[in-house]
Amino acid sequence: MNKAITKQIFYSHIGKEVADDELVFANVDMGMGTDATFPLAIQEFEKLNCRLFSGNNLAVIQDHFVPAKDIATAEYSKMVRDFSVKNKIKNYFEVGKGGICHLVMMEAGLCKPGDIVVGADSHTCTYGAAGLFATGIGSTDLAAFMATGKLWFRIPKSIKVILNGTPSKYVQGKDIILHLIGKIGVSGALYKALEFIDNTTDKLSMADRITICNMAIECGAKTGIFEYDEVTEGFFYALDMRIEKERKLKAGADNEYYEIINIDVSKIEPIVAMPFLPSNVSAVKDIDEIQIQQAFIGSCTNGGIEDMRLAAEILKGKTVSKKVRLIVIPGTQKILSLMAKEGILEVFINAGASIASPNCGPCLGGHYGILAKGESCISTSNRNFVGRMGEKTSKVYLANPAVVAASAVKGMICLPEEVL
Repeated sequence: MNKAITKQIFYSHIGKEVADDELVFANVDMGMGTDATFPLAIQEFEKLNCRLFSGNNLAVIQDHFVPAKDIATAEYSKMVRDFSVKNKIKNYFEVGKGGICHLVMMEAGLCKPGDIVVGADSHTCTYGAAGLFATGIGSTDLAAFMATGKLWFRIPKSIKVILNGTPSKYVQGKDIILHLIGKIGVSGALYKALEFIDNTTDKLSMADRITICNMAIECGAKTGIFEYDEVTEGFFYALDMRIEKERKLKAGADNEYYEIINIDVSKIEPIVAMPFLPSNVSAVKDIDEIQIQQAFIGSCTNGGIEDMRLAAEILKGKTVSKKVRLIVIPGTQKILSLMAKEGILEVFINAGASIASPNCGPCLGGHYGILAKGESCISTSNRNFVGRMGEKTSKVYLANPAVVAASAVKGMICLPEEVL
């Protein structure tokens, strides 16, 4: 089928070809909710007075405000826990047993190539890194899925993004997606599907693809999807999952796409997104001196083991500036365990970092690192809106883990080479 990947996926779910902007009602393979979004879904679902469609096609993950930071979040967490136990939800992840929702979903193999997956969180598009259609929905839509196993969709137009060349050292998926967002703007892919074709010399890692698809929403995209290739194959092989041939989807012909964007990654340098939009990008080497008070390594965007390894490579044998607090939060318990086994935790501890159990924490201004008035933070997270991580006059700068680690050492935003 020589169609865009998105249309191939919907064809397989509804049994007929679909057109741009067509409204369809489709079966959904998996739904996801968190302690931040699932309470409202529970309330709306219970109004329907019906049985849960399936306890096997729903993942519930405690990650946003855990461990609970106050009585209100403790009550929400309890509501989620009680509902999940009562309804025998198979894929329920308690604090200490899972981690940040999107990384847990990938790590647990809960989203397969060719699937349609929805989640009550805007960064659900992360899972497209594994060759599927994944998108964020509201809590009320999640309640509808819980009751029926289906949802309606408007078929998005697809944009083909072709990645060529060889990334320079310390250029990561974060820099590639920030480059794209800077190029097309925060509305440049509004309600479109970004379909990535990786023609780079050595192929981007799954960690890079996770970062890229995670931030597809930051330029308005409905989803981001990488076509199936040897990297996808290797990822599922490591999970001991066999993927059927019909799920190994490739991009369609160019004339099936709304737009074609070519990116030569060899021309991209480490990038920082300046306040207050992810599209406000600049090469790190071109910015003026920017003092920081906080550095954050983690989040669903860059909380993977590869991200932690890269940051530790920069920090080994060094000490965080006395003017900076460095917060490190691994994405999942498995990643935390690997960090301990590989000596990465020791590197962070010796450097003077504060390390927390897997949670979303400071990314959304939840807890574990709220910014005070006028403070600046360089972060591996995905958004730098006004007040995103704290007081409204605080500033957030987005960058890859190597840049964040180096900046924590120097006390100002800088390239990794400046501290090596």
